[in-house]
Amino acid sequence: MQTSLRYDSDSRALRIHAKEKIPVDSNIHCQVHGELDTNVGAPSSLALIFRNFYPEFSASVGAGIWYDQDKKIKYSLRGKKAFQISSNGFVSLNVKGRLDVDDKLKEKKTIGAAELSWSVLDFKSDQDVRFKVGYEVFEKMPYLQLRENNWTFNADMNGRWKVRFDM
Repeated sequence: MQTSLRYDSDSRALRIHAKEKIPVDSNIHCQVHGELDTNVGAPSSLALIFRNFYPEFSASVGAGIWYDQDKKIKYSLRGKKAFQISSNGFVSLNVKGRLDVDDKLKEKKTIGAAELSWSVLDFKSDQDVRFKVGYEVFEKMPYLQLRENNWTFNADMNGRWKVRFDM
């Protein structure tokens, strides 16, 4: 099971996140994850997502259901495609999208982004780093991500930010 601590500028509360990937087939897994909001002492989300990976195309497609802190059931459909820019695979252009709908199947949120990702192995001894710069199409918002081993920092041009520590 993968666990992480998360904190962001929107909720201003520490959340404990847990995720388990259960293999269904060689390129399909069921992902179960939940999050506990330490401010209210209750789960802020629970989710079940099936993801299908297409390694020959550097792509994935997923569909799932989740229950959030608003006590509402929502559905999600997502996809991601990576285009390798460097021959070693450390620089890529990623295109991704997600459609979230409520229980009445009305659109709630659409996300689409293109991002440039650069991974640097052994940036320093025992330290791997990943830099991402992206643009969210529907919000018309540039963003960035810095990841160092277990730490991830995300920020956008609206001043929103997130910090995650993977345990």
